Order: sequence, then C-alpha cells, then structure tokens
Amino acid sequence: MEEDQANWLRTQLARRLAPEDSSERGEAAARENRENQEPGTRANPVGWDQQGLLRRELPGRGARGTAGPKAGQEAAEPGPSESEGRSEEGRAGLEPGGPGGGEIEAPVEDLGRSRERRGESALADSKEERPGSQRRQGSWKPGDQQAGTLRETYWERSQERYRERAVKPRVKGQVDWRYRLEKKPSWLKPPTLVEPEENEGYKEDLLIPAQVRRPVVKFSLQARSRLQSQRSAVCCPSSSVINELTKMGDPNVLEMVQEEERRASREERFFEDLNSRESSFLISEEPRSAKRYNLFLRRRLMFKKDEQSKDSIFFRDGIRQIDFVLSYVDDIKKEAELKAERRKEFEQNLRKTGLELEIEDKMNSEDGKTYFVKIHAPWEVLVTYAEVLGIKMPIKESDIPRADKIPFSCMLGPLKLPRNVKHPHAEYFTAQFTRHRQELFLIEDESSFFPSSSRNRIVYYILSRCPFGIEDGKKRFGIERLLNSHTYASAFPLHDGQYWKPSEPPNPVNERHTLCQNWARFSYFYKEQPFNLIRDYYGEKIGIYFVFLGFYTEMLFFAAIVGLACFIYGLLSMHDNSSSTEICDPEIGGQIIMCPLCDVMCDYWRLNSTCWASKFSHLFDNESTVFFAIFMGIWVTLFLEFWKQRQARLEYEWDLVDFEEEQQQLQLRPEFEAMCTHRKVNAVTKEVEPYLPLCSRIPWYFLSGATVTLWMSLVIACMVAVIVYRLSVFATFASFMESEASLKHVRSFLTPQITTSLTGSCLNFIVILILNFFYERISAWITKMEIPRTHQEYESSLTLKMFLFQFVNFYSSCFYVAFFKGKFVGYPGKYTYLFNVWRSEECDPGGCLVELTTQLTIIMTGKQVFGNIKEAIYPLVLNWWRRRKARTNSEKLYSRWEQDHDLETFGSLGLFYEYLETVIQFGFVTLFVASFPLAPLLALLNNIIEIRVDAWKLTTQYRRPVAAKAHSIGVWQDILYGMAVLSVATNAFIVAFTSDMIPRLVYYYAYSKNAIQPMKGYVNNSLSIFLIADFPNHTVPSEKRDFTTCRYRDYRNPPDHEEKYFHSMQYWHVLAAKMTFIIIMEHVVFLMKFLLAWMIPDVPKDVVERIKREKLMTVKILHDFELNKLKENLRMNSSDFAKHLIIQENKVQLAKSAT
Repeated sequence: MEEDQANWLRTQLARRLAPEDSSERGEAAARENRENQEPGTRANPVGWDQQGLLRRELPGRGARGTAGPKAGQEAAEPGPSESEGRSEEGRAGLEPGGPGGGEIEAPVEDLGRSRERRGESALADSKEERPGSQRRQGSWKPGDQQAGTLRETYWERSQERYRERAVKPRVKGQVDWRYRLEKKPSWLKPPTLVEPEENEGYKEDLLIPAQVRRPVVKFSLQARSRLQSQRSAVCCPSSSVINELTKMGDPNVLEMVQEEERRASREERFFEDLNSRESSFLISEEPRSAKRYNLFLRRRLMFKKDEQSKDSIFFRDGIRQIDFVLSYVDDIKKEAELKAERRKEFEQNLRKTGLELEIEDKMNSEDGKTYFVKIHAPWEVLVTYAEVLGIKMPIKESDIPRADKIPFSCMLGPLKLPRNVKHPHAEYFTAQFTRHRQELFLIEDESSFFPSSSRNRIVYYILSRCPFGIEDGKKRFGIERLLNSHTYASAFPLHDGQYWKPSEPPNPVNERHTLCQNWARFSYFYKEQPFNLIRDYYGEKIGIYFVFLGFYTEMLFFAAIVGLACFIYGLLSMHDNSSSTEICDPEIGGQIIMCPLCDVMCDYWRLNSTCWASKFSHLFDNESTVFFAIFMGIWVTLFLEFWKQRQARLEYEWDLVDFEEEQQQLQLRPEFEAMCTHRKVNAVTKEVEPYLPLCSRIPWYFLSGATVTLWMSLVIACMVAVIVYRLSVFATFASFMESEASLKHVRSFLTPQITTSLTGSCLNFIVILILNFFYERISAWITKMEIPRTHQEYESSLTLKMFLFQFVNFYSSCFYVAFFKGKFVGYPGKYTYLFNVWRSEECDPGGCLVELTTQLTIIMTGKQVFGNIKEAIYPLVLNWWRRRKARTNSEKLYSRWEQDHDLETFGSLGLFYEYLETVIQFGFVTLFVASFPLAPLLALLNNIIEIRVDAWKLTTQYRRPVAAKAHSIGVWQDILYGMAVLSVATNAFIVAFTSDMIPRLVYYYAYSKNAIQPMKGYVNNSLSIFLIADFPNHTVPSEKRDFTTCRYRDYRNPPDHEEKYFHSMQYWHVLAAKMTFIIIMEHVVFLMKFLLAWMIPDVPKDVVERIKREKLMTVKILHDFELNKLKENLRMNSSDFAKHLIIQENKVQLAKSAT
C-alpha cells in the first residue's frame, strides 16, 4: 500500500513539473507570477521561518490569529496556483522544515482535523485519479524534459541568490527582489513573508542575528505516517517555538536547544542514506554556533525573568496558573538529608497524582535562602477530584429571579453595595460535577471554569493525603506532618494580586482588590458586606462566619436601642429616686451610723457617704430592669430563629442544600489514618477503613478530662485568690481613705467598696488573659492526642474543651459577684470568714448590682479592646518585620509568592478563635444583661469595628486561607441555644437576688405606711439594728464612740427582740417574692420562646419553593441530557447496523455471482 502511494505521488510530481504545453505557456506563467508578486513576499528562508512558522507553531495559537490581519487574509485567499496545485496531503502534512531540518506540521491542536481532511481527500483522490492513472502516466513523455534538469537548475539559481544576498546586506523597507523568480508550483513556494505586528516578542526575534538562525529547509515527497507526524509536531519543536518558550522564561530551553541540535544532526545523517526513490531539496549553510546561541538564550532568560510581573500568578510559561505554593529552607542540622529525602519523595508522588510542579531556586528569592515549589493542577486533575469532592458546577443559568426586594429598601440605598460587587456572578442551576458528562456543564474556558477557591481546595486535598515515605514501619503522609517537622516552612494558596491595585493582564480579575475596596475599608462600616464575593474568594466556611457576624450585629442594633432607652430612663429618673434621695439627705442618711466593714481597722461610717454610689446604682437598677430582662429573653429567641431562616436562605443561595458533611467534615483525618493499624468494614459504605479500638483511646480520654478539670479548678483557684486580694486590701483602702485628707473630694464617689471592686476586676482580667494564653496551646495538644477520626470530631472536641474553659475563665467572677457576694456574710458579731482568716465581703447598701456592672464592663470592654488591638497590631508588626529586607532591596524581583510568604498565617484554627470570641461576647450580652443594659450597645460598636478589622487583616495581612465548605456554624449553634436557655435563668436570678427591685416591691405593697409617698422610709426599713456592746473583742473597732447602736443591711430582729438577730418575717416574705418572681419570669419567657419557635418556620416559604423549583429544573436538564445522548447512540448504532446489513447483502450477491 505504501509503495502504491509513493508511486502515485511521484506520478503527481512528474505531471506537475513537466511542461505539457509549449514554452509560451511557461513564459505566460512567469509573467503572471511577476504581476501577482506583492511587495514583501520574497522567499527569505530566515524571515519566513522566524515569522511565519513562529505563528503557526505556537501552542494554542492558530496561524491566522498570530500572523496578523494581512497574513490571515492571504491564508484565507490562496492564489489560483496554490489552490489548484497543492493537494490535500501537501497542505495538511508536508510543510517546510525548521532549523533542525525536520518537517513541520500544522499546529498540534489542528492535528486531528488535518488528519481527517487528509484521509477524506486521499479517499476522494484515489477514487478519481487511480482509475485513470495509466492514461495520465502515458500522456507524459520522458524524452520531452527530464525532471532532474529542472531540479538542477532550481538548485543552482537558489544557491546564486543566497550568495548574492549574503554579500549585500538587507536594507529595512526593501521590498523588491534583485533577481526575478520563475514560475514554480505553489507547493514549492515558501510561506509569504509578512511584516510582524508591533509586538515586543516579535521585535526581539528580529534581534537574533542571521548567523545564529540558519535554518535547514527540507521539502520531502514521502508521505509521513501519523505516528511520525505526531512525534515531529510534539517532541521536536522548531527554532521559533524555542524562541517563544524563551520569552516565557522556560528553564529547560537550553536543554531543548542542545537536544534540537543532536536531533538535527541525526536527521541529516539519515537523509544522506535515503534511497533514490525520494527527492529532497536541501538549502543549508554552515552549521550554527551553538555556544553563541546558548549564551544569547541565557541572557534572554535572565532579562525576561527580571521583566516578569511582580503580581504574576502563573508559571514561567505565563499559561499555567499557580494553585498552591510550598516553601522550604536548606537545613544544616543532622536531619537535613532526611528532610531532603522526604521532600524529594513527596514531590515525586505529587507529580504521579498529575500535579505539575515548578521550583524556584533560592538564588531567585529575596532572602537568598528560601526555595519555592509552585503547584499547578491541570484540567484532568481538577475534573477527577471535583467529582471525588462532589463539587457542584453550573449546568444552566437560573430563571428564578433574585429575592432582593425587602421592605423600605429605598431608604436603605446608602447602605447598599454596587450590584456587580454584591452579585459578581449570575445564578445557575447546578449539579455535582462528573468527568464523564462534561458536555452537560457550562465549560466556556477550562482555565477559569473552576474558581480559585475550588482549585486550592482540590490541591490541598491532594497535599494532605500524599505520602512521603515509610518511617518506623508506618506510612507517613500529609503536608501537615511535613509542616510540623519543618520539612516545609509553609504551604499556602496565592492571593489574586496586590490589594491596593487591580491586576493587569494576563492575570485574572483581582478579587482581593475588590474586597479591599468594598469590604476592608473602615469608611465602609455602614455598608453591607459582599457575602457572595467573600464566598467565592475564601470559601463557604469563612463566608458563613461573616454572614453570622453580620446578622448578629444587625440584631444587636434592636437590643442596643432598647437597652439605651432603659439607660436613658434611669438617667432621667435618677433625681426622682426616693431611695437615693433618702441616702443623700443629711437628715436621714447623714444620721444613720453603719457598722464597720472590716474588723478592728475599719471605723463606723455614715450612710450618706454612699450617695453617689446609690445614684449610680439607679441607672441600672430601676423599674425598666425587669422589662429589659424579659425583652432580652425574647430577643435571643428571635435571634436564633431568624438565624435559622437566614442560614436556610444562605444554603439555597450558595448551593449547599444537598451538602453532605461526609464530603469534607466527615473525611478521615490523615493523622488518624497514619496512626491506625487496624482495618474495619464500614457498615454504610461497605468499604474497608482505618479503625482505632476504643481501648487505645480511653487513656487519652482520661488524660483529656483530667486536664480540663485541672485547668477549670485552676481558674476557680485564681478567682479565690482575687477574692482574697479584695478582702485583704479592703481594710487598707478603708483606713487609708479615711485618714488621707487629700482624698476628701473623691471620697463621695470613690468609696472603699468601689475602689476594691475596680482593682480586683482589673487584676482578674489580667489573670484571665494569662490563663487563656496557656490553655489554648494545651487544649490543642490534648485534642490531637485523642486522635479524632474526622475533622468534625476534632473541631467538636476542641470546641468543647475551649468553651468550657473560657466559660469558667470569663464568667466565674461575674457569677461570684451576682450570686454569692454578700449572700453569706452573717451579721455583726457573727460574721463568716474565708479560711477562718478573711471576713466575707458585703454588698453596698444599694445592692451588689453596681459591682456586677463594674466587673462586667471591665472584662467585656477590656477583652474586646485587647482583642481588636491584638488582631490589628500583631500581624501588622510581624509582617513588617518579615518585609524589612525587601524594602532595603526594592530593586530586586519580589514575586507574588514571596509577598504572600511574608504574610502572617491564618491557620486552621483561625476561624475557631473568631467564633469563640463572638460566642463569649454573646454570653456577656445575654447572661448578665439585666445588670448592664448598655452591653448590647458596646457589643454593637465592637462588632462594627470587628467586621472591618477581620476583613482588613484577612485581605491585607494574612495569607490566603485554604477554602473549605460548610453549610452552618456547626457546634457553635448548639452552644448558642444552651446559652440562650441559661440566660433566662441568670437574668431572673439577677433581678431577684442581685438587684433591689423585689425588696422595694415587697415594701411598696406590704410594709409601706405612707399612702402619698409609698417608698418613703424604705432605706430605714431595709437596715437592721445591732448593739455595739454585742461586738466580740477581736472585731470591735479600736476607737471608742459615743453611740450605742449601728446599722447593717439585712432583715433581722432588733437587739430587744426575744429572738434577736434572727431573720425577721419580712426576710421570708422577700425570699418568697424572689422565688415567685423567678418562677413566673422563667415560665413566661420560656412560653414565649416556644411559641415564637413554633410560629417561625426554620426555612422560609419562598426558599422552599425555590429549592423545589431548582430541583425540578435540575432533574429535567439531566433527563434531557441523558435522553439526547441515548438518541445519538441509537442513531449511530442504527447507521452501523445499516452498513453491516449492506455489506452482508453484497457478500451474498458476490457469492451468488461466483457460483
């Protein structure tokens, strides 16, 4: 078959070369050639190789798209001789060769179409030509003119032309040939020379001297096999391709040049031994100077690297996007070889999974010692793992309108973001991606089909499961283990670009800059957040945190308004308060002598010295306190129920309705897989999975429980130490403030009780921060030692430990002041003592609510201020410290991966601490809000700042976190529900036992004797009488006084009563009223909570309808796709069956005719 084809090709050559007509026809052809010859179309072998073939051989570019409009027009409109004389084989497979002497084919991407056209053309020509081949062969007379004569003439004239051109230098703009070209068959013409476009890459190509670019052009008449063509096109790039790779900074260009030279020499030796049946025209000159060419390439690579954009997020080829970056530093310690071996094995295994790696040498880094491993996930890897992770991708644009219409939306215009920022992408119907049905999905561009968040999530999934060797008989794998052993210094995905400016082509849209401009600016504190953009850039897990924080802040706005109204009411009614009026009255409070607050050292004091404290107490302890406590019980229920709805709407908008935790949160942790030696069949999946027996975990569970209990006991011990401090310094403050004349002016509002409470609260806050610092590290280590099976188990275990500790750490002092201080004091002459040494603390005559407010304000405000300063200043200082060298060497190349490498790490627990901070604040707002109505307002102001601080640090100061999926806030929602229930009880107890509300109500309705002013005489009624003579000797004040009795706060019988100093009947009445109030308030609030929870659906009705509509449309689209696919298969099968039937009938007919 090949011999027949070769003979046929030789026949075609002879027919085209032989002049069938007289010499007049040859002269006419030459004249036509001269007339049609255009300026700039001379056959310069260097020019057409370096400019024409460069445009044809660039990967991913067509000949027309890169050769300029003129070249495209000429390619689209060939001349008559070209269209008639060139066969389909010549156009598809036989192209002029490059410098290596090989035959150059059409672009690789058009290889399949070229082969199909070549096959169809060959089939058609064989049908038309071969039956009459004898007639056409007979028409040619060998005696007329030999083909070899023409070839010899062509060879001599070509050599003469090139010698002339080598002597005479080419002048720019010269377009005419000195020597006239004869008429040649079009398939022998070299490609047309076209002046290149104004492009820097092509201008640099023209800078290459002609001595360096000496091509060996070869025209072969032998039909190449498909395998040979593919090998030539893919494995043997020409000089133009090498130049293009050089411009893109490919580090392997020099090796490719040497390989090209070796290949060229081999092919030249091969063609010298060709048999006489082949005809080849070789136009060659002296061999190129490889040394000079290599030196040029080295300089060019260096020049291009310096010109590389600092914001480039691509490999050096400018095409493959960087999805992940690893960094490491050479270690000079004993483990250097082990770490190097681990890295080598790890990177080899990464390449085996399909990832593409590019390593930046330490000499190219800013500090001169850090290596960077850039990772790119090609399309095949992305589609494979997208199916594994169950990533949903768009299949059709949604026809469901967005639900953006809300009441009073016209009034909220200034709060809105631009529509292209709020909704950066259209909504689509989606389905789980599968690589076998790629036609179903809307794939316009493979490079941008998967968003960057999905790409880095897929790469991290591979990194976390890639092995790097066997050590101690166990298989070791996962990037986290390599990071912990300092084999790699860091692993992170890249930001889109610099946050202060938009990206430049060819980089994609810089979403980081968009977020910084519309989200991370403090001047936008009143604007809504671009949740969809946050989700697209950081992933659903971080996105849902900011949605929760934003929704919580919106709900705090209503609680803050009500709390501020209650505070204003207390401020306006301060002067009308009868209790503070009586205390401040010199005739009433000034005549009441109070018993000493400590033993021996403290003296008697007058009630009117607490005038300012009683007025301050009325700001928070008034009639509105009960209303606000009940309101907050209802508010917290509405907050949680509406958050359920917001979360359900978010699941629909972010396509998380069918999200299964097994896809990410229930995936086995690499550490668990590495530690497990047993295997067990999963009852659900029926697959063999790693299994860790319970007996192996029990010791760690006991250790974990013992550690948590120990640290909680340590917190309580520290709280007791603070109480001891308060008891020990109270007497010092009391005696000092009484004796110091300079403090006379501040003594009215800065009492010993308040001074002790302030200093004790500040000391307690410092102890809280110190304990929290150490416990965070211990709890994380203990949780790892428990070897949790999945990521969800790990987070749940760590959350439980951290929250229990934080709850005790932050709230223990508040619980002490609210429910224990002043409740077990005893009475004068029979006080209770702590450790039989320190006398128990007493509350102010106006109650302990003022001290609780002080404690709550200091801890809550201090924690929020300290947290925001730490979050803003800490990463800023660290990043400045890392970048200090880059600023002193600003002229060096500071690449995108080096800029991100110098940023602070967000960490896998970064979001955990953000949630923990928000939940602790939620506890301050709800658990003790009855004592401090301004708590929601402080929380609101903090959260407005917190949102922008978190956005700023994530966008500008932290490396980009690995994207993760989540459809809810997880275990934190259960914690919020628990705190909501507990808040009802705590606020009821605060109103009943800490405030003075219930005793005032009992006096108002049961013991008041003044109908006009019912509360007159309440202060005197609330104080009991004690006989000074009954003081024990070790407690009586050292100085003698001329009065016989003193007063103390309690409901006890007077000294002249037969049951002196026992609780009076009023005490039991007040206690009964307190317990009744607690029961009534709890039942009322809980009843309203349950009614609201029942009335408010978890999923809004419109969301349910949208979910049903989307599911219906998705099923319909999938059904139509499968149906069309089935029809195509049936149509193809039916055509194959018809062909098979015709063949069988022909066989039967042939058999009959033969017989």
